[in-house]
Parts: sequence; C-alpha cells; structure tokens
Amino acid sequence: MGLLVGAERERRKRAKPDPTAAGIRTFTVAALAGALSLALGGAAMLAAVTVVVGAFVGLSYWRTRKDPDPGLTTEIALVVTTLIGALAVRDPQMAAAVGVALALLLAGRSRLHHFVSDVLTADELEAALVLGAATLVVLPLLPAGAVGPFQAINLRTTWTVVILVLAIGAAGHVAVRALGARYGLPVAGLASGFVSSTATIGAMGARAAGAPELMPAASAGAVLSTVATIIQMALVIAATSLPTLAQMVVPLICAGATAVAYGAVFTLAGLRHAAPEQADPGKAIALSSALTFGAILAAVMLASAALRHWFGDAGSIVAAALAGLADAHAAAISVGSLVAGGAMPPGAAVLPILAGLSANTASKIVLAATTGGRGFALRVIPGLVLVVAAAWLGAIPALLAR
Repeated sequence: MGLLVGAERERRKRAKPDPTAAGIRTFTVAALAGALSLALGGAAMLAAVTVVVGAFVGLSYWRTRKDPDPGLTTEIALVVTTLIGALAVRDPQMAAAVGVALALLLAGRSRLHHFVSDVLTADELEAALVLGAATLVVLPLLPAGAVGPFQAINLRTTWTVVILVLAIGAAGHVAVRALGARYGLPVAGLASGFVSSTATIGAMGARAAGAPELMPAASAGAVLSTVATIIQMALVIAATSLPTLAQMVVPLICAGATAVAYGAVFTLAGLRHAAPEQADPGKAIALSSALTFGAILAAVMLASAALRHWFGDAGSIVAAALAGLADAHAAAISVGSLVAGGAMPPGAAVLPILAGLSANTASKIVLAATTGGRGFALRVIPGLVLVVAAAWLGAIPALLAR
C-alpha cells in the first residue's frame, strides 16, 4: 500500500517545477514504520510514531506555506499511509481496501475537481445534502413500529418511501444530464415519470400544444412516464411488503411490458424528429413533491385502515381508488402497509391496488385530453388504456384464487 500510494504521489510531484514533496520511498517507509511500531510496541508506540510523522508533515507544510497553492493532501495522505501500515498488521484485507481507496482518491484529483467545479451545480449539491440528511439523519430517528389510530401509520416505512422517491428523481435527473439532448423529451418524460407521471403527461401535453413539431417526442415522453409508474410501483411495494409484491408480480409485468412496447413505438418515432431544444433536466430532487407524497401516503394509510375496520375489503377498495386519483403509488403503499401489519392478507391487496392504478389512469386520460390537443390525446390515451387493461388481465388468476 505504501508503494501504491507513493507511486501516485511520485508522479504528481514530478509534474511540479520543484518536486520536493514526499514520493514513493517516503510513503513506503511511512507504511513500514506504522506496521513495525504496532508489531513491536503496540498502540503506544504507534501513537508516538504517528506524532513524529505528523511533526515532519507540519515542517514540510511550513516550508511550502508561501507557494501559490501549497495544499495539504500529500501531508495528510502520508499520515494516513502510516496508519494503513499499522492496520495491515491486524487486518490486511481492510488495509488493502483503504489503501486502494486512498490511491484512487489521489489519482482522481483532476476529475474530481472538474466534476465539482464545472459539472455539479449548486442545486445538485444541495440535493445530495438533502438526500443524505433524509437517509442518514432523519430515518434512524424514526420509530419502526406502527403508530396512530388503528395502528395504521408506520413512520419509518413512510419516510423510506419518501427517500425512495427522492432517490429515483435524482437518478432520473442524472440520466437526463448524462444522455443530453439526443434522446430529448423521451428521456425527460421517463425520468420525470418517477416523480409524477400524471404531472409529466400534463407537462408533455403543454409542450405538444405549444410546439406541434415536438408532438412525437412529447408523446413518447408521456407514454414512457407510464413505464416509470410501473417500475416505481414495483419498487415501493417491495419496500413496503414483499408478500404483496409476490401477488402483484404478474399484473406489474404485464402492465410494464405493454407500456414499454407502446412507448418504444413513439420513442422511435420521436428520435426520427430532431427536437429544436435541449431536454430540461429540471431540479435534481423535488423535496416538496416527495413530502407531499409522504403526507398523502400517511393519510391514505389511515383512511384505508379506518375504512377497512368499518366496512371490510370494500372500504379498502374505495380508499385506494380515491387515493389513486392523486397518486397510484400512495394507494399501493397504503395497501402494502396493511398487509405488512397483518391487517390484510396478501391476496386481498390486488384488487385495491388495481383500483388505485385505474383511478390514476383516469386522471392521466383527462390531462392528456385537455392539455395536448386531439393529436396528443390520440397518441397517449390508447397506451394508458392498454397498460391498465394488461394489469387487470394479468391479475385475473390472483382475483379468481380468492
């Protein structure tokens, strides 16, 4: 590890006009010093050797403090390499992993600087911080059990789904940034569909109405947003209740395959027409949308539990259908949470989930008909109908089994 990290630093210092920084021999000796100190004298001698290396590092930095860009990377890497040498005595595999990671980090200096300075935007950095805080700070603080009336709301499950929505939206944003304008609106529609397929269809309809030359590409984006709906539904159901996902596998596969096939036709048609503008990747994450989704989910979970308590399975179907008018995933997660909590058998979850998907499709049909004009509606609405019909056909064996 000392040789590996030192070799990278040697190449770096040779690029400078005055190569006085530590190189391959210094790093190798530092790693050996760490290993010998721990092997011969234990933690006390390792601490002493680390202090000595740190003192030499301080003197080295003091000598170069007047340089235009003195930096501390090499000096800190030398101390870390000393500790890696000590770690190799007790855990060689961990030492190897840390050493390779350090060498990769040092070698990627130019790429990392370019990415942070020229590629990463302020909005994307803020999005990464928000996603990290939601995952690593908020989630561990939430209780894992059910709370509230009817023990219907699981805060950790609800927040996990919020994180999933944020992460999927960020992945879609990255896809649009990486692929650029070549795939234009189809990629933008697929990526945006992970946040809200209903909103995406409305936005694509507005684009088609405002610029008729974008009709094929906008139609492809609208249809592909439905593919995102099916993929995201499978993901959120899996995160909520695997038994529910097992019951929904066939309907979701049928609906997804239909959406992909229908979307592929319009995607190919859209690619043959060059869009005159670049696809806008939008915001990296939609925090307000994700939080609204979480609030709707909690409300639907509570309503579903209450209606099921009062009216049985019929109440769950009504609640899921009403929730599906706003978002199909909220209905699916609320039903999956009931299954996970033991309030509903997995086989009974298929009908309310499909009811929510059907109600959500009705909302999409209304938007497609009212925002994009006749041509847009004629392209998009048949695909929406085919997708939901395929889901119901795939669910026939599960429904008959009940």
